[in-house]
Amino acid sequence: MAYIICEPCVGTKDTACVDVCPVDCIHPRKDEDGFGAAEMLYIHPDECIDCGACVPACPVEAIYAVDETPDKWKRFIPVNAAFFQK
Repeated sequence: MAYIICEPCVGTKDTACVDVCPVDCIHPRKDEDGFGAAEMLYIHPDECIDCGACVPACPVEAIYAVDETPDKWKRFIPVNAAFFQK
């Protein structure tokens, strides 16, 4: 897992990051089932290519490289992974 989305995305779900992702690894997209019910967006840990394009696109600064995730949001590392294990 190269990047994760953290707490600032909760309730925001701004899809600017989805628009710039070259490999479509951020879900759910607006056109996917479950977008309305999702609390936040998630980065697929196996599909992310570690390009970092999503980081500057996020208007709420919710995206971090895993090894740069602030301690207060490290709990979102397994949350992102778990979303794709459903």
